[in-house]
Amino acid sequence: MLCSESLAQMKPFDKLPPERLDWICDRAEPIHLGAGEVLVSQGDTTLGFFIQVSGKITVTQHTNDADMPVGHHESPSFFGEVQVLTEDIVPVTLTADTDTELYRLDCPDFLDLVHSCREFEKDIFRTVGQRLRGLESFIRTREKMAALGTLSAGLAHELNNPAAALVRVMKDIKPAMLELQRMNLVYGQRQPDEAHTQQWTDARDSGFAAIAQPDNDPLAQSDREDALTDWLEAYGVEDAWKLAEPLAAGKIEPQTLDTLINRWRNDSTEMRDMGIRWLALSFDVMGMIHNGFDGAQRISALVTSMKSYSYMDQAAQQQVDIHDGIENTLRLLAFKLKDGITVERKYNKDMPKLMAFGSELNQVWTNLLDNAIDALNEGVPNDEPPQITIRTCQKNASLVVEIEDNGAGIPPEVKNRILEPFFTTKPMGKGSGLGLDVVRRIVQNRHQGALLVESRPGKTCFSVRLPLAATQTSTT
Repeated sequence: MLCSESLAQMKPFDKLPPERLDWICDRAEPIHLGAGEVLVSQGDTTLGFFIQVSGKITVTQHTNDADMPVGHHESPSFFGEVQVLTEDIVPVTLTADTDTELYRLDCPDFLDLVHSCREFEKDIFRTVGQRLRGLESFIRTREKMAALGTLSAGLAHELNNPAAALVRVMKDIKPAMLELQRMNLVYGQRQPDEAHTQQWTDARDSGFAAIAQPDNDPLAQSDREDALTDWLEAYGVEDAWKLAEPLAAGKIEPQTLDTLINRWRNDSTEMRDMGIRWLALSFDVMGMIHNGFDGAQRISALVTSMKSYSYMDQAAQQQVDIHDGIENTLRLLAFKLKDGITVERKYNKDMPKLMAFGSELNQVWTNLLDNAIDALNEGVPNDEPPQITIRTCQKNASLVVEIEDNGAGIPPEVKNRILEPFFTTKPMGKGSGLGLDVVRRIVQNRHQGALLVESRPGKTCFSVRLPLAATQTSTT
Protein backbone atom coordinates (compact mmCIF):
# COMPACT_ATOMS: atom_id res chain seq x y z
CA MET A 1 0.00 0.00 0.00
CA LEU A 2 1.16 3.55 -0.75
CA CYS A 3 2.77 5.10 2.33
CA SER A 4 2.04 8.74 3.17
CA GLU A 5 5.54 9.19 4.62
CA SER A 6 7.26 8.18 1.35
CA LEU A 7 4.71 10.19 -0.66
CA ALA A 8 5.57 13.29 1.37
CA GLN A 9 9.18 13.03 0.11
CA MET A 10 8.09 13.47 -3.54
CA LYS A 11 7.50 16.78 -5.27
CA PRO A 12 4.87 18.24 -5.53
CA PHE A 13 3.21 16.07 -2.87
CA ASP A 14 5.42 17.68 -0.22
CA LYS A 15 3.08 20.71 -0.51
CA LEU A 16 0.07 18.71 0.72
CA PRO A 17 -1.02 18.51 4.37
CA PRO A 18 -0.83 15.07 6.10
CA GLU A 19 -4.59 14.48 5.90
CA ARG A 20 -4.49 14.93 2.12
CA LEU A 21 -1.61 12.48 1.82
CA ASP A 22 -3.60 9.93 3.79
CA TRP A 23 -6.59 10.64 1.54
CA ILE A 24 -4.45 9.82 -1.54
CA CYS A 25 -3.16 6.62 0.01
CA ASP A 26 -6.70 5.47 0.80
CA ARG A 27 -7.95 6.03 -2.75
CA ALA A 28 -4.90 5.06 -4.85
CA GLU A 29 -5.24 1.77 -6.72
CA PRO A 30 -2.01 -0.30 -6.82
CA ILE A 31 -0.78 -1.47 -10.24
CA HIS A 32 2.14 -3.82 -10.94
CA LEU A 33 3.75 -3.99 -14.38
CA GLY A 34 6.25 -6.59 -15.50
CA ALA A 35 9.04 -5.70 -17.91
CA GLY A 36 7.54 -5.15 -21.38
CA GLU A 37 3.97 -4.64 -20.20
CA VAL A 38 2.06 -1.68 -21.62
CA LEU A 39 0.27 0.62 -19.18
CA VAL A 40 -1.58 2.74 -21.75
CA SER A 41 -1.43 2.89 -25.55
CA GLN A 42 -1.44 5.85 -27.90
CA GLY A 43 -5.02 6.78 -28.72
CA ASP A 44 -6.52 5.40 -25.47
CA THR A 45 -8.80 7.49 -23.30
CA THR A 46 -7.20 8.63 -20.07
CA LEU A 47 -7.26 6.21 -17.13
CA GLY A 48 -6.37 8.76 -14.48
CA PHE A 49 -3.33 10.11 -12.65
CA PHE A 50 -0.39 7.78 -11.91
CA ILE A 51 2.19 7.85 -9.12
CA GLN A 52 5.27 5.75 -9.96
CA VAL A 53 7.21 4.55 -6.93
CA SER A 54 9.64 2.06 -8.50
CA GLY A 55 10.86 0.88 -11.89
CA LYS A 56 11.30 2.63 -15.22
CA ILE A 57 8.79 3.40 -18.00
CA THR A 58 9.59 4.28 -21.62
CA VAL A 59 7.42 6.80 -23.46
CA THR A 60 7.02 6.27 -27.24
CA GLN A 61 4.93 7.78 -30.03
CA HIS A 62 3.94 5.94 -33.21
CA THR A 63 4.58 8.15 -36.24
CA ASN A 64 5.25 7.27 -39.88
CA ASP A 65 4.92 3.54 -39.16
CA ALA A 66 7.59 3.60 -36.46
CA ASP A 67 7.61 3.78 -32.65
CA MET A 68 9.79 6.74 -31.74
CA PRO A 69 11.12 7.07 -28.15
CA VAL A 70 10.00 10.36 -26.62
CA GLY A 71 11.27 10.03 -23.05
CA HIS A 72 11.30 8.05 -19.81
CA HIS A 73 9.64 8.13 -16.40
CA GLU A 74 12.21 7.32 -13.71
CA SER A 75 11.02 6.50 -10.20
CA PRO A 76 9.80 8.27 -8.18
CA SER A 77 7.61 10.12 -10.66
CA PHE A 78 4.05 10.98 -11.61
CA PHE A 79 2.23 11.41 -14.93
CA GLY A 80 -1.19 11.49 -16.55
CA GLU A 81 -2.10 14.95 -15.31
CA VAL A 82 -2.22 16.48 -18.83
CA GLN A 83 -4.88 14.09 -20.14
CA VAL A 84 -6.99 14.38 -16.98
CA LEU A 85 -6.95 18.18 -17.19
CA THR A 86 -7.53 18.40 -20.97
CA GLU A 87 -9.72 15.29 -21.39
CA ASP A 88 -7.73 14.46 -24.52
CA ILE A 89 -6.75 11.00 -25.65
CA VAL A 90 -3.33 9.69 -24.66
CA PRO A 91 -0.79 10.87 -27.30
CA VAL A 92 1.91 8.32 -26.36
CA THR A 93 2.41 4.70 -25.34
CA LEU A 94 3.82 3.88 -21.89
CA THR A 95 5.74 0.60 -21.55
CA ALA A 96 7.51 -0.75 -18.47
CA ASP A 97 11.24 -1.34 -18.96
CA THR A 98 11.56 -3.14 -15.63
CA ASP A 99 9.23 -4.40 -12.91
CA THR A 100 7.33 -1.25 -11.98
CA GLU A 101 5.05 -0.33 -9.08
CA LEU A 102 2.42 2.38 -9.61
CA TYR A 103 -0.64 3.80 -7.95
CA ARG A 104 -3.59 5.26 -9.84
CA LEU A 105 -5.99 8.01 -8.84
CA ASP A 106 -9.10 8.20 -10.98
CA CYS A 107 -9.91 11.46 -12.76
CA PRO A 108 -12.48 12.92 -10.30
CA ASP A 109 -10.18 12.22 -7.33
CA PHE A 110 -7.20 13.87 -9.01
CA LEU A 111 -9.23 16.96 -9.95
CA ASP A 112 -10.48 17.18 -6.37
CA LEU A 113 -6.88 16.95 -5.16
CA VAL A 114 -5.62 19.64 -7.55
CA HIS A 115 -8.30 22.12 -6.53
CA SER A 116 -7.85 21.50 -2.81
CA CYS A 117 -4.33 22.95 -2.49
CA ARG A 118 -3.15 26.05 -4.32
CA GLU A 119 0.59 25.28 -4.04
CA PHE A 120 0.09 21.71 -5.26
CA GLU A 121 -2.01 23.03 -8.15
CA LYS A 122 0.69 25.53 -9.19
CA ASP A 123 3.37 22.80 -9.17
CA ILE A 124 1.15 20.51 -11.25
CA PHE A 125 0.55 23.21 -13.87
CA ARG A 126 4.26 24.07 -14.00
CA THR A 127 4.93 20.40 -14.72
CA VAL A 128 2.21 20.37 -17.38
CA GLY A 129 3.81 23.35 -19.11
CA GLN A 130 7.31 21.85 -18.98
CA ARG A 131 6.18 18.50 -20.33
CA LEU A 132 4.13 19.99 -23.14
CA ARG A 133 7.01 22.26 -24.19
CA GLY A 134 9.45 19.36 -24.07
CA LEU A 135 7.20 17.04 -26.07
CA GLU A 136 6.37 19.77 -28.56
CA SER A 137 10.03 20.68 -29.03
CA PHE A 138 10.98 17.04 -29.53
CA ILE A 139 8.22 16.37 -32.06
CA ARG A 140 8.77 19.71 -33.82
CA THR A 141 12.43 18.82 -34.37
CA ARG A 142 11.43 15.37 -35.58
CA GLU A 143 8.82 16.90 -37.90
CA LYS A 144 11.50 19.11 -39.44
CA MET A 145 13.76 16.10 -39.92
CA ALA A 146 10.88 14.11 -41.40
CA ALA A 147 10.07 16.98 -43.77
CA LEU A 148 13.73 17.18 -44.74
CA GLY A 149 13.72 13.42 -45.34
CA THR A 150 10.62 13.73 -47.53
CA LEU A 151 12.15 16.55 -49.55
CA SER A 152 15.46 14.67 -49.82
CA ALA A 153 13.65 11.58 -51.10
CA GLY A 154 11.74 13.73 -53.57
CA LEU A 155 14.92 15.47 -54.69
CA ALA A 156 16.67 12.13 -55.18
CA HIS A 157 13.66 10.88 -57.15
CA GLU A 158 13.64 13.96 -59.39
CA LEU A 159 17.43 13.88 -59.88
CA ASN A 160 17.44 10.22 -60.87
CA ASN A 161 16.07 10.60 -64.41
CA PRO A 162 18.29 13.49 -65.59
CA ALA A 163 21.32 11.91 -63.91
CA ALA A 164 20.59 8.60 -65.65
CA ALA A 165 20.20 10.47 -68.95
CA LEU A 166 23.62 12.05 -68.50
CA VAL A 167 25.18 8.66 -67.74
CA ARG A 168 23.65 7.18 -70.90
CA VAL A 169 24.91 10.11 -72.99
CA MET A 170 28.46 9.82 -71.66
CA LYS A 171 28.39 6.07 -72.22
CA ASP A 172 27.08 6.20 -75.81
CA ILE A 173 28.63 9.37 -77.19
CA LYS A 174 32.26 8.18 -77.14
CA PRO A 175 31.88 5.24 -79.59
CA ALA A 176 29.58 7.39 -81.75
CA MET A 177 32.18 10.16 -82.01
CA LEU A 178 34.92 7.63 -82.83
CA GLU A 179 32.79 6.15 -85.62
CA LEU A 180 32.06 9.61 -87.04
CA GLN A 181 35.79 10.34 -87.09
CA ARG A 182 36.46 7.05 -88.93
CA MET A 183 33.76 7.87 -91.53
CA ASN A 184 35.23 11.34 -92.09
CA LEU A 185 38.68 9.82 -92.67
CA VAL A 186 37.34 7.24 -95.13
CA TYR A 187 35.42 9.94 -97.01
CA GLY A 188 38.44 12.21 -97.08
CA GLN A 189 40.52 9.50 -98.77
CA ARG A 190 38.08 9.37 -101.72
CA GLN A 191 38.99 12.84 -103.00
CA PRO A 192 35.56 14.33 -102.27
CA ASP A 193 33.98 17.05 -104.35
CA GLU A 194 33.62 20.24 -102.31
CA ALA A 195 30.17 21.13 -103.69
CA HIS A 196 28.88 17.62 -103.04
CA THR A 197 30.31 17.67 -99.51
CA GLN A 198 28.50 20.97 -98.91
CA GLN A 199 25.19 19.30 -99.81
CA TRP A 200 25.74 16.72 -97.07
CA THR A 201 26.78 19.30 -94.49
CA ASP A 202 23.78 21.48 -95.40
CA ALA A 203 21.47 18.52 -94.83
CA ARG A 204 23.22 17.82 -91.52
CA ASP A 205 22.98 21.44 -90.32
CA SER A 206 19.31 21.61 -91.32
CA GLY A 207 18.71 18.43 -89.32
CA PHE A 208 20.57 19.85 -86.31
CA ALA A 209 18.24 22.87 -86.36
CA ALA A 210 15.18 20.56 -86.50
CA ILE A 211 16.46 18.53 -83.55
CA ALA A 212 17.15 21.71 -81.55
CA GLN A 213 13.57 22.91 -82.12
CA PRO A 214 11.36 19.83 -82.55
CA ASP A 215 7.76 20.36 -83.65
CA ASN A 216 6.55 17.67 -81.17
CA ASP A 217 4.18 16.21 -83.77
CA PRO A 218 4.33 12.44 -83.15
CA LEU A 219 2.06 11.65 -86.11
CA ALA A 220 4.27 13.53 -88.59
CA GLN A 221 7.37 11.92 -87.05
CA SER A 222 5.83 8.46 -87.44
CA ASP A 223 4.91 9.10 -91.08
CA ARG A 224 8.46 10.25 -91.85
CA GLU A 225 9.92 7.16 -90.17
CA ASP A 226 7.67 4.84 -92.21
CA ALA A 227 8.56 6.56 -95.48
CA LEU A 228 12.28 6.53 -94.68
CA THR A 229 12.18 2.87 -93.60
CA ASP A 230 10.59 1.92 -96.93
CA TRP A 231 13.21 3.91 -98.88
CA LEU A 232 16.16 2.55 -96.87
CA GLU A 233 15.00 -1.05 -97.25
CA ALA A 234 14.49 -0.56 -100.97
CA TYR A 235 18.01 0.87 -101.22
CA GLY A 236 19.35 -2.19 -99.39
CA VAL A 237 20.50 -0.62 -96.12
CA GLU A 238 20.92 -3.12 -93.28
CA ASP A 239 18.98 -2.40 -90.07
CA ALA A 240 17.05 0.31 -91.88
CA TRP A 241 14.73 0.82 -88.89
CA LYS A 242 17.67 1.91 -86.72
CA LEU A 243 18.53 4.74 -89.12
CA ALA A 244 14.95 5.83 -89.84
CA GLU A 245 14.30 7.30 -86.38
CA PRO A 246 17.26 9.77 -86.22
CA LEU A 247 16.81 10.70 -89.88
CA ALA A 248 13.13 11.44 -89.24
CA ALA A 249 14.07 13.51 -86.19
CA GLY A 250 16.26 15.61 -88.52
CA LYS A 251 13.29 15.92 -90.92
CA ILE A 252 15.17 14.25 -93.78
CA GLU A 253 12.89 13.23 -96.64
CA PRO A 254 13.45 10.26 -99.02
CA GLN A 255 13.82 12.71 -101.92
CA THR A 256 16.75 14.35 -100.13
CA LEU A 257 18.48 11.00 -99.70
CA ASP A 258 17.88 10.23 -103.40
CA THR A 259 19.73 13.40 -104.36
CA LEU A 260 22.57 13.02 -101.84
CA ILE A 261 23.31 9.34 -102.50
CA ASN A 262 23.09 9.45 -106.31
CA ARG A 263 26.89 9.71 -106.74
CA TRP A 264 27.48 6.54 -104.66
CA ARG A 265 24.52 4.46 -105.80
CA ASN A 266 26.64 2.04 -107.87
CA ASP A 267 29.67 2.01 -105.56
CA SER A 268 30.63 -1.48 -104.35
CA THR A 269 32.34 -0.27 -101.15
CA GLU A 270 30.88 0.96 -97.88
CA MET A 271 30.65 4.38 -99.50
CA ARG A 272 27.37 3.24 -101.09
CA ASP A 273 25.47 3.87 -97.80
CA MET A 274 28.11 5.41 -95.51
CA GLY A 275 26.82 8.92 -96.09
CA ILE A 276 23.35 7.87 -94.92
CA ARG A 277 24.85 6.25 -91.81
CA TRP A 278 27.03 9.33 -91.20
CA LEU A 279 23.96 11.57 -91.38
CA ALA A 280 21.91 9.35 -89.04
CA LEU A 281 24.79 9.02 -86.55
CA SER A 282 25.35 12.80 -86.60
CA PHE A 283 21.70 13.30 -85.68
CA ASP A 284 22.00 10.64 -82.99
CA VAL A 285 24.98 12.43 -81.43
CA MET A 286 23.19 15.77 -81.56
CA GLY A 287 20.15 14.19 -79.89
CA MET A 288 22.41 12.80 -77.16
CA ILE A 289 23.94 16.22 -76.59
CA HIS A 290 20.50 17.84 -76.31
CA ASN A 291 19.28 15.14 -73.92
CA GLY A 292 22.42 15.51 -71.81
CA PHE A 293 22.07 19.29 -71.81
CA ASP A 294 18.40 19.01 -70.76
CA GLY A 295 19.42 16.63 -67.97
CA ALA A 296 22.18 18.95 -66.77
CA GLN A 297 19.76 21.90 -66.82
CA ARG A 298 17.21 19.89 -64.83
CA ILE A 299 19.83 18.95 -62.24
CA SER A 300 21.02 22.55 -62.01
CA ALA A 301 17.42 23.80 -61.59
CA LEU A 302 16.73 21.28 -58.81
CA VAL A 303 19.94 22.14 -56.95
CA THR A 304 19.14 25.85 -57.32
CA SER A 305 15.62 25.22 -56.03
CA MET A 306 16.93 23.33 -53.01
CA LYS A 307 19.46 26.08 -52.27
CA SER A 308 16.81 28.77 -52.65
CA TYR A 309 14.34 26.72 -50.60
CA SER A 310 16.72 26.66 -47.64
CA TYR A 311 18.12 30.17 -48.36
CA MET A 312 21.66 28.86 -47.93
CA ASP A 313 24.44 31.44 -47.56
CA GLN A 314 21.91 34.21 -46.87
CA ALA A 315 20.81 36.05 -43.76
CA ALA A 316 17.83 34.56 -41.94
CA GLN A 317 15.74 37.60 -42.81
CA GLN A 318 15.88 39.07 -46.31
CA GLN A 319 13.85 40.39 -49.19
CA VAL A 320 12.06 37.41 -50.71
CA ASP A 321 9.84 36.88 -53.72
CA ILE A 322 6.85 34.89 -52.53
CA HIS A 323 6.44 33.24 -55.94
CA ASP A 324 10.04 31.98 -56.00
CA GLY A 325 9.52 30.24 -52.66
CA ILE A 326 6.27 28.62 -53.79
CA GLU A 327 7.77 27.46 -57.10
CA ASN A 328 10.87 26.04 -55.39
CA THR A 329 8.60 24.12 -53.02
CA LEU A 330 6.50 22.79 -55.91
CA ARG A 331 9.63 21.56 -57.70
CA LEU A 332 10.73 19.66 -54.60
CA LEU A 333 7.25 18.18 -54.13
CA ALA A 334 6.88 17.31 -57.83
CA PHE A 335 7.24 13.59 -57.10
CA LYS A 336 4.03 13.74 -55.02
CA LEU A 337 2.10 15.63 -57.71
CA LYS A 338 2.37 12.95 -60.38
CA ASP A 339 -0.83 11.07 -59.45
CA GLY A 340 -3.07 13.17 -61.67
CA ILE A 341 -2.99 16.26 -59.46
CA THR A 342 -2.84 19.50 -61.42
CA VAL A 343 -1.63 22.83 -60.04
CA GLU A 344 -3.28 26.02 -61.27
CA ARG A 345 -1.31 29.19 -60.66
CA LYS A 346 -3.07 32.53 -60.39
CA TYR A 347 -0.16 34.79 -59.50
CA ASN A 348 -0.09 38.56 -59.29
CA LYS A 349 3.45 39.10 -60.58
CA ASP A 350 3.35 42.81 -59.72
CA MET A 351 3.53 42.18 -55.98
CA PRO A 352 6.55 43.67 -54.19
CA LYS A 353 9.16 41.62 -52.38
CA LEU A 354 8.71 40.97 -48.69
CA MET A 355 11.17 41.30 -45.83
CA ALA A 356 10.77 37.86 -44.27
CA PHE A 357 12.37 34.69 -42.93
CA GLY A 358 12.55 32.97 -46.31
CA SER A 359 13.33 29.41 -45.24
CA GLU A 360 10.57 29.52 -42.62
CA LEU A 361 8.00 30.73 -45.15
CA ASN A 362 9.00 27.78 -47.31
CA GLN A 363 8.07 25.52 -44.39
CA VAL A 364 4.62 27.15 -44.53
CA TRP A 365 4.20 26.40 -48.24
CA THR A 366 5.53 22.86 -47.72
CA ASN A 367 3.04 22.05 -44.96
CA LEU A 368 0.05 23.59 -46.72
CA LEU A 369 0.82 21.98 -50.08
CA ASP A 370 1.60 18.61 -48.49
CA ASN A 371 -1.72 18.69 -46.60
CA ALA A 372 -3.55 19.61 -49.83
CA ILE A 373 -1.92 16.69 -51.65
CA ASP A 374 -2.87 14.30 -48.82
CA ALA A 375 -6.46 15.57 -48.89
CA LEU A 376 -6.70 15.01 -52.66
CA ASN A 377 -5.24 11.52 -52.35
CA GLU A 378 -8.10 10.65 -49.98
CA GLY A 379 -10.66 11.40 -52.70
CA VAL A 380 -12.41 14.24 -54.52
CA PRO A 381 -16.20 14.82 -54.41
CA ASN A 382 -18.17 14.05 -57.60
CA ASP A 383 -15.11 12.34 -59.14
CA GLU A 384 -13.69 15.68 -60.28
CA PRO A 385 -10.04 15.86 -61.37
CA PRO A 386 -7.89 16.61 -58.29
CA GLN A 387 -6.57 20.16 -58.39
CA ILE A 388 -4.63 22.62 -56.26
CA THR A 389 -5.11 26.31 -56.96
CA ILE A 390 -2.53 28.84 -55.74
CA ARG A 391 -3.52 32.53 -55.77
CA THR A 392 -1.44 35.55 -54.79
CA CYS A 393 -2.47 39.17 -54.52
CA GLN A 394 -1.89 42.34 -52.55
CA LYS A 395 -4.61 43.62 -50.26
CA ASN A 396 -3.91 46.98 -48.66
CA ALA A 397 -0.61 46.64 -46.80
CA SER A 398 -0.48 42.83 -46.91
CA LEU A 399 0.50 40.11 -49.35
CA VAL A 400 -2.02 37.28 -49.55
CA VAL A 401 -1.30 33.70 -50.57
CA GLU A 402 -4.21 31.27 -50.93
CA ILE A 403 -3.69 27.53 -51.33
CA GLU A 404 -6.91 25.75 -52.23
CA ASP A 405 -7.74 22.12 -52.99
CA ASN A 406 -10.96 20.52 -54.18
CA GLY A 407 -10.82 17.59 -51.78
CA ALA A 408 -13.49 16.38 -49.37
CA GLY A 409 -13.00 19.28 -46.95
CA ILE A 410 -12.45 19.52 -43.19
CA PRO A 411 -15.32 18.19 -41.04
CA PRO A 412 -17.10 21.09 -39.26
CA GLU A 413 -16.66 19.46 -35.86
CA VAL A 414 -12.84 19.60 -36.11
CA LYS A 415 -12.37 22.79 -38.12
CA ASN A 416 -11.91 24.92 -35.00
CA ARG A 417 -9.24 22.59 -33.62
CA ILE A 418 -6.96 22.03 -36.61
CA LEU A 419 -4.48 24.71 -35.49
CA GLU A 420 -4.09 23.21 -32.02
CA PRO A 421 -0.73 21.56 -31.25
CA PHE A 422 -0.88 17.73 -31.52
CA PHE A 423 -4.40 17.76 -33.01
CA THR A 424 -4.54 15.78 -36.25
CA THR A 425 -7.25 14.25 -38.42
CA LYS A 426 -4.79 11.83 -40.03
CA PRO A 427 -4.81 8.13 -39.13
CA MET A 428 -2.73 6.90 -36.20
CA GLY A 429 0.95 7.07 -37.06
CA LYS A 430 0.49 9.36 -40.07
CA GLY A 431 0.86 12.73 -38.38
CA SER A 432 1.82 14.40 -35.12
CA GLY A 433 -0.56 17.33 -35.42
CA LEU A 434 2.25 19.90 -35.46
CA GLY A 435 2.27 20.77 -39.18
CA LEU A 436 -0.43 23.43 -39.02
CA ASP A 437 0.81 24.61 -35.63
CA VAL A 438 4.20 25.25 -37.29
CA VAL A 439 2.39 27.22 -40.01
CA ARG A 440 0.47 29.24 -37.44
CA ARG A 441 3.58 30.09 -35.42
CA ILE A 442 5.63 31.13 -38.46
CA VAL A 443 2.83 33.26 -39.92
CA GLN A 444 1.52 34.85 -36.72
CA ASN A 445 4.51 34.92 -34.36
CA ARG A 446 7.42 35.35 -36.76
CA HIS A 447 5.77 37.54 -39.39
CA GLN A 448 2.87 39.17 -37.49
CA GLY A 449 0.53 37.85 -40.17
CA ALA A 450 -2.74 35.97 -40.15
CA LEU A 451 -3.77 32.44 -41.10
CA LEU A 452 -7.38 31.84 -42.16
CA VAL A 453 -9.12 28.67 -43.29
CA GLU A 454 -12.34 28.11 -45.19
CA SER A 455 -13.56 24.60 -45.88
CA ARG A 456 -16.50 22.75 -47.35
CA PRO A 457 -16.79 19.65 -49.53
CA GLY A 458 -14.98 20.40 -52.78
CA LYS A 459 -13.10 23.43 -51.46
CA THR A 460 -10.57 23.88 -48.67
CA CYS A 461 -8.67 27.16 -48.78
CA PHE A 462 -5.87 28.28 -46.45
CA SER A 463 -5.19 32.01 -46.67
CA VAL A 464 -1.85 33.41 -45.47
CA ARG A 465 -1.70 37.19 -44.98
CA LEU A 466 1.74 38.73 -44.52
CA PRO A 467 2.20 42.43 -43.72
CA LEU A 468 4.51 44.34 -46.03
CA ALA A 469 5.98 46.34 -43.14
CA ALA A 470 9.47 45.17 -42.16
CA THR A 471 9.14 42.11 -39.96
CA GLN A 472 10.64 42.45 -36.50
CA THR A 473 12.41 39.45 -35.02
CA SER A 474 10.10 37.71 -32.57
CA THR A 475 10.14 34.53 -30.57
CA THR A 476 8.56 31.35 -31.85
